[in-house]
Amino acid sequence: MQPLTIVMYHYVRDLERTRYPRIKGLRLSAFRQQLAYMQRFHHFVTVKDLIAALDGAPLPPNPAVLTFDDGFADHFQSVFPILSHRKIEGWFFPPCHPILHNTVLDVHKIHFILASTDEEKLFPVVMEALNEYRSQLNLPGNDAIFAELSVGSRFDSPKVTCIKQLLQHYLPEQERHAIVQTLFAHFVSADEATFSAELYMTIEQLQCMSASGMYIGSHGFRHVWLNKVDSQTQVEEVDRSIELLQQIGAPTKQWVFSYPYGAYNQSLIDAAKQRGCALGLTTEVGLATLDADHAFTLARLDTNDLPRTDTAEPSRWTQQAMS
Repeated sequence: MQPLTIVMYHYVRDLERTRYPRIKGLRLSAFRQQLAYMQRFHHFVTVKDLIAALDGAPLPPNPAVLTFDDGFADHFQSVFPILSHRKIEGWFFPPCHPILHNTVLDVHKIHFILASTDEEKLFPVVMEALNEYRSQLNLPGNDAIFAELSVGSRFDSPKVTCIKQLLQHYLPEQERHAIVQTLFAHFVSADEATFSAELYMTIEQLQCMSASGMYIGSHGFRHVWLNKVDSQTQVEEVDRSIELLQQIGAPTKQWVFSYPYGAYNQSLIDAAKQRGCALGLTTEVGLATLDADHAFTLARLDTNDLPRTDTAEPSRWTQQAMS
């Protein structure tokens, strides 16, 4: 089976013109350049193309897909017009809860906390916050925690890696949420609802994109680590995300699931399949293999894995896709 290039994006914005120029995102100018690069070597395909390919239909040479996680307003305001002009079907995966209830996901609060202060200032504040929970959670010393959690990231420094791992999954949900709330209110904003309204797309914007040829898929309801919850919670997350797809008029048969954090297990895949899911996207790095055995564990490349200039020579991933 020919390899499929699936590229993953999150923040795409004119960084210098925003209040948070240090957010780890892709500049809009670089996005345009990367699209031009990809159009030199790839053919963009649609959800319908890939579902047909699972049944044996041919795909064009070097097929590619652009995916956009987390439902940011950037995607409607900046990405959607560019893709529409180029007649490219982008795949967008909004988490439901922040859009429906004007909250900000903790993972995004962490991003903006990091973008609002220097990591050298933030790191001791975070580590000091652990003291409140050390005895009740039987936490090891901070040096041991840092040694365990500061490795493994492709794009972050050791201290930022440690902060993210602590506040995304190492601590129990209640404790890490309390720490994130305090840090967000101090460094970013005490008005979460207004911040949420600025950060995420609206139902109406998602409806517009869906009606205009973009694909809207599932990214869960609360954007939790779905490999770490019980099967009942997995089912609830899937079902409630499908309700949002129904509300915006997006397909709910043969739909696509972008797993939050790229996290999945077999019980999640089984629940998604039973509800009509056709494809599942991970954050595993590589070219995707589109066949029945891999349809629910498709790998993706990060935008940082491909050149951001339209005249660049083929990257190793592009060369691999063309070989």
